Amino acid sequence: MLTRLKLKQLRLLVAVGERHSILHAAQALNMSQPAATKLIKDLELDFDVQLFDRTNRGMVPTVFGAALIRHGKLILAQISHAAQELDDLNEGNGGRVVVGTLLAASAEFLPRVLTRLLTDKPGLVVKLVEGTNEVLMPALRSGDVDLVVGRLPMHRHRAEIMQERLFDEEVICVARTGHPVHRHAAPALTDLMGYPWILPPAETTLRRQLDQVFVDLGGGAPPYAVESVSYLANRGLLVGSDMLAVMPAHVPRHDISAGALARVDWPVPIPIGPVGVSMRKSASLSPSVAGVLDALRAEAAQMTR
Repeated sequence: MLTRLKLKQLRLLVAVGERHSILHAAQALNMSQPAATKLIKDLELDFDVQLFDRTNRGMVPTVFGAALIRHGKLILAQISHAAQELDDLNEGNGGRVVVGTLLAASAEFLPRVLTRLLTDKPGLVVKLVEGTNEVLMPALRSGDVDLVVGRLPMHRHRAEIMQERLFDEEVICVARTGHPVHRHAAPALTDLMGYPWILPPAETTLRRQLDQVFVDLGGGAPPYAVESVSYLANRGLLVGSDMLAVMPAHVPRHDISAGALARVDWPVPIPIGPVGVSMRKSASLSPSVAGVLDALRAEAAQMTR
């Protein structure tokens, strides 16, 4: 199989899986449809499985096809990363790392890590990709992302991913300085429900925990809300309106110190949760990725102290 398998076949396999059409995949790769059909047939003969079902929705991967597409994406991503790393080394850039970031890491922790890291390794190129675990974990498994930094998911995405806790984080409620809610010495959830909220997206661990809080305290869901993981957008909304938000404590720390935001005197009944880094179990770390991981650990240790 190692002597017969061609990268062109893997590229075609992934393209058919994305486009659900051999014709469209062949056009994207500048191939004829008969040649593309033969390559897929050869793959099915080599592995002795059916890779696609032909349906009214086009070419749909079977369970075997989905598995091979997943591995194909990882192989192609690794080759792409290898080529990029060689280019960077050849140009003296010192390597390239793609880091997925969640809200819990994006505002303060990760910028401090990168400042420390790029001072020590000025030739390193770091690409940041912001999103939720539901977006970033599949990208991590496929090799499009090297590390994901943020609040660790609970009991999910564990099969192919290794997690390392860096520090624990309290969750707090914040609003703009001067918000009417600060007049309450110890507001109850019912006192907060009259204001609009910024909530984490529904697929996040923090949102599921927050929804459970709403149910347990009998407050129901907020009457209207914005769902966002972007602290830049959330900060603008908080400062310019009477919206409330729940987020990890260190995220708004700078804005609280500067007086733009203030902590609401409502103890959010969500357990302190781990913030950490996720990586593929099967991947050997390049020197550049290992350097980023070391910088994350060093900054977390300093925070803990």
